[in-house]
Amino acid sequence: MRSVDMKCRADLATMRTSMVRALSFSAALALVLNPALTPVVAADYRPAAPVAADGQMNARFLSLGVGKSIVIDLPRDIKDVLVADPKIANAVVRSSQRAYIIGAAVGQTNIVFFDSAGQQIAAYDIAVKRDLNGVRAALKQILPNSDIQIDGLGEGIVLTGTAANPMEAQQANDLAARLAGGADKVVNSIVVRGRDQVMLKVTVAEVARSIVKQLGIDLTANLNYGTSVVTFSNSNPFTALGKNLVDGNSLTTKFGATPSVQATLRAMETAGVIRTLAEPNLTAISGESATFIAGGEFPVPAGYACDPTTHVCTTQISFKKFGISLNFTPVVLTEGKISLRVMTEVSELSNENAITLSQAVTSTSVNSLTVPSIKTRRAETSLEIPSGGAMAMAGLIQQQTKQAVSGLPGLMQLPILGTLFRSRDFVNNATELVVIVTPYIVRAVAQKDLSRPDDGFSAPADPQVELLGNINRIYGVPGRTEPGRNYRGTYGFITD
Repeated sequence: MRSVDMKCRADLATMRTSMVRALSFSAALALVLNPALTPVVAADYRPAAPVAADGQMNARFLSLGVGKSIVIDLPRDIKDVLVADPKIANAVVRSSQRAYIIGAAVGQTNIVFFDSAGQQIAAYDIAVKRDLNGVRAALKQILPNSDIQIDGLGEGIVLTGTAANPMEAQQANDLAARLAGGADKVVNSIVVRGRDQVMLKVTVAEVARSIVKQLGIDLTANLNYGTSVVTFSNSNPFTALGKNLVDGNSLTTKFGATPSVQATLRAMETAGVIRTLAEPNLTAISGESATFIAGGEFPVPAGYACDPTTHVCTTQISFKKFGISLNFTPVVLTEGKISLRVMTEVSELSNENAITLSQAVTSTSVNSLTVPSIKTRRAETSLEIPSGGAMAMAGLIQQQTKQAVSGLPGLMQLPILGTLFRSRDFVNNATELVVIVTPYIVRAVAQKDLSRPDDGFSAPADPQVELLGNINRIYGVPGRTEPGRNYRGTYGFITD
């Protein structure tokens, strides 16, 4: 039994030795056939490239102009290059660690460099844009007072920075539009620093003269022949002016008892002058419009609205403006030079060509409404003028003469007696309008440097009103020292 046990132990040790040898041979064979299981040696260790969140290597952004190139120096030898779109940009390897990137067309692509082990050395996002260096130099030469940056964005151009005035900003926009092939491809983000403000001083002066002469004789006669009665009447209207001004200015004479003749002499001569003066001042930012009107509105019937239930009609009213209006748009071109578009209008109500509208309210009452007409004189122009220079729109002269003779046919042509059978109406109107426009480039002023029309006004006390007849007192403004001035001509106050 003991000999059998020893033999089993010897066989078990031999089996264990064979198994260890078999495992060692299998491990060695596996290491030879699969190099990936080879242990990493410290000398062969290489730091991995930075990896983005999406698993790709972080790429540097690179901007190129069309036909321009850039030199790239890499830290390791280049084995392979990947160009996504060679039509936009291409990479040329000239040495083991140097490459040239060349922009070919407008667009975007990317380029990746690899080493001999397949690791990424560098990656670039390439944006190829228009070559704008020549345009930058031209802008710097043409507009030295502005700081304008120009950059490409795809097929378009973006303008940024500041300009000295709107004219320089517009010049830069026009230059970029010519380069890009159209204004719709230009994004203008130029800021005009210190936008100028323009004050427009306008003087509107008008003088209108009118002369009206009316002369007429009205005859009325009653002639009796037995039982027959003949009545004669001659009354001539004044048609030139459209209305009779001499109804209350007449002389009547009666001749004889029976038969009787009555003569009425109507005569009137009037001369009038109207002077209109307005000096509106407006201030607007360069490029913006400003409007001023001094006048009013008058009602004009616009139609009738009837209630279908009560059958009551009411007149709809609209309002029309009249007076002195001013509209202007200034653009500061260069220092002290202004491009100005100005429109001024002077309108007034007139009884000439007026219409009267009548509406029957009941069978016995009629409502009437007289709508006046408007006389309008308007001037509109565009010009370039220096700051402080004046422009006059003159020559707006109008002269109108009306004359009408009315009377009894045949008798009114008699040399002397014909005066008894006719009336004469003569109207002569002459109007002259002058508009003087003066623009100024202005800056804001302090409130203390301004004055109001009521500065120095003070209501009088009761003794001053009752005893002296004063309506106000003028003592000046407290704390204000008026500067010395040399006055020429007549000045002071007018007391009516």
